[in-house]
Parts: sequence; structure tokens; C-alpha cells
Amino acid sequence: MQKVLDVMTKIGHLDERAMQTAQARQDTLTKPAGSLGRLEELSVRVAGITGNPLPKIVYKVILTMAADHGVVAEGVSAYPQKVTPQMVYNFLRGGAAINVLARHVGARVVVVDMGVAADLEPHPALVDKKIAYGTQNMATGPAMTREEAIRALEAGIEIVEEQLARGMDILATGDMGIGNTTPSSAIVAAITGRPAAEVTGRGTGIDDTQLKKKIAIIEQVLEVNRPDPEDPLDVLAKVGGLEIGGLTGAILAGAAHRIPVVIDGFISGAAAVLAIKLCPKVQDFLIASHCSVEIGHQIVLQHVGLKPLMNMDLRLGEGTGAALGIGIVEASLKILAEMTTFAEAGVAEKKGEADASRSAAHR
Repeated sequence: MQKVLDVMTKIGHLDERAMQTAQARQDTLTKPAGSLGRLEELSVRVAGITGNPLPKIVYKVILTMAADHGVVAEGVSAYPQKVTPQMVYNFLRGGAAINVLARHVGARVVVVDMGVAADLEPHPALVDKKIAYGTQNMATGPAMTREEAIRALEAGIEIVEEQLARGMDILATGDMGIGNTTPSSAIVAAITGRPAAEVTGRGTGIDDTQLKKKIAIIEQVLEVNRPDPEDPLDVLAKVGGLEIGGLTGAILAGAAHRIPVVIDGFISGAAAVLAIKLCPKVQDFLIASHCSVEIGHQIVLQHVGLKPLMNMDLRLGEGTGAALGIGIVEASLKILAEMTTFAEAGVAEKKGEADASRSAAHR
């Protein structure tokens, strides 16, 4: 646990001076002030996260963490558990949606075995952090021990530190695990106090009958385990998942190292809820890439106070929405760095803004 505590003590605040400098430059670029909307806001936010008024993104990392869930025995998913290792191999071969989108934005995908219920063949691109062969069936008892939950957090921290050594300017979160919307819904219900029905969606595409059963199972999970909403480790251990714990640790570590952390969908959102509960300052370092079709994700975003960059009706996971989000973040920073100012371009400014720009330039 000491590793987790050490990381949390390193998490600071946004760098206001860097943000002011970035905003001052935005105000002198050849466009009406604010005309690029959230692209402008995003570039200023990243300046605050990194402490650099002209941040650049060279090394982009997508962490796709995989694990299995004992609760699938209750029939909460449309797919069998064997799909988890099959998809991990697909990631490693470069044939999944996340691989395509990562190539599109120039990111490297780091595939992590946090708790797949199978022995995976060694692969140079696979990071082995397996804590267990999936979680226990949380419909009948805790998903994992508190010690396993802590190990999951620590594994996420370790992976970020390993990737920093290779070069990392932005971090995106992703997941793979058949049945993992069920623990995500349980986590969000436990911490926000919302009823299971309000945070539970169709996951991989279950029908109405299966959805009713899934909601009932999550209600049972919460009744059986009674997670303490004020103790995020208790919530993770009792109703969470190993990949969710790993992502929580990665989010904490990214914030500690002043790396922008682009959050993917509902599962990553549940990890963000846990991370912010552990250390509220984390929120400043997070960027919500999109709002998932999963109804619980809307509640997650409201709870953590993040506005998504996109609404594309995505619900795949893997880090796909976060990969697209990386592209938007990078575009915002290129606008900040590469556009010319009114003075450089010899373009007249709006009346009243020229004097303000000259004043800012001399400050």
C-alpha cells in the first residue's frame, strides 16, 4: 500500500502560470477569441496539467488491461468468458479496433494481463501482471481480497512507471474483460448511491430479459457485499475487477507524473471514480474522451465533473474512444503551437483586442 500512498502524495494541482501563458497566446492567434471553442480550452488545460505553456505530444500510450470476472457465471454477458483471452491475442496480433485506431493516432498499445482466466502464451507485447485467474463470483461474496485490490493498484502504477521510461506524453485507458460492465455498474452504484437500474446497461448487447436479470444480480451483489462507499479499496475488493484496479492505479500514477490521462468509456470511468475517491486532486488531470452508450457512463461523468470531448455512441471499450480523444488533444496543442499570431501574420485584430494583445506581449 505504501506505493499507492507515495504516488498520491505526489499529485499536485494545475499549473496556473502555464495556463495563463497558454491562454495569452491563444488570445493572439489569427482567429476570433474563443472561436475554436473547446479546442482552445483543452490546450490550456493540458498546459496546466503538464506545467508547460506549449506542451507537445510525441509518445502516446494506450493501456488496455484485461481480466475476467467470476460473476459471468450468473449469465450477465452475451459472450462466453473464453472471448477475453481470444481478444487479448487479437490485440497482440494488431487486428482489433484499438490497434487500428492506435495506428491512426500514432499510439502504442500496451496490453496487460491483470487477471485473465487462462494461461496466456508469452508475447513480447504482453505485460504479465496477473494477480488471479479472474475474480470470484461477487454475487455470492467478495470479488477479491483487499490485498489483491491493493496489488492491482500497484500493478497499474508500475506499468505507468515502466512506460514513462520508454517515453510517454499522454496516457489513455482501455479495458477487455467479458462481464466487466457488471462490476463497473456495482462500483458506480456503491459510490454514487444511485440505484442499480440507473447505472446498468446492456454491455455486449444483452436483451431485455437479460438486462432485468443483470440489474437483479447487481442489486444482489451490493446486498451480499455491502461495500463501504467511503472506502474505495473496499468497493474495489468487494465488487470490482482486477483490470479496473489496474486502471485506477494507472490513473493515479499518470496524475502524479503530470501526464494527461484520457479516459475511455464506462469501465475506465468506474476506475476514474475510484481514483478520484482515493485522491480528489486526480480530477484535474483527467480528460473524458467520450460519453458511452452505457447509461451508467453519463452518471460517471456527472459525478466526476468531466465533459466528454465526443458523443459517438461508442460502447466497445478497449480504449477506442480514448484513442480518438488523443487525436483531439493533439490537434488542440498543434493549434496552440503552430498557428501564427496576428502580429506575425500581419492580420488586423478586432478593435480593442489589439491593445490588449500588445499589453499582454509586454507583460
